[in-house]
Amino acid sequence: MVHVRFEGRSYDIPETQLGVATGMSDSSVKERVAQHFDLSRDRLASYVVDRRPSGDLIIRPEAVYG
Repeated sequence: MVHVRFEGRSYDIPETQLGVATGMSDSSVKERVAQHFDLSRDRLASYVVDRRPSGDLIIRPEAVYG
């Protein structure tokens, strides 16, 4: 499962729907997510791809503290 946090909303999207495969680079994963939401790739440039031990991916904005 790919969990996406984008513009204050959360989405759960199956990997097969995005065309995401094990071992894909962060850049490739973000590109597939951008295509799914019909966005420019640049909109997700600062986003982070967290790879969970379960195999799930979480795409989220970079956390800023301070």
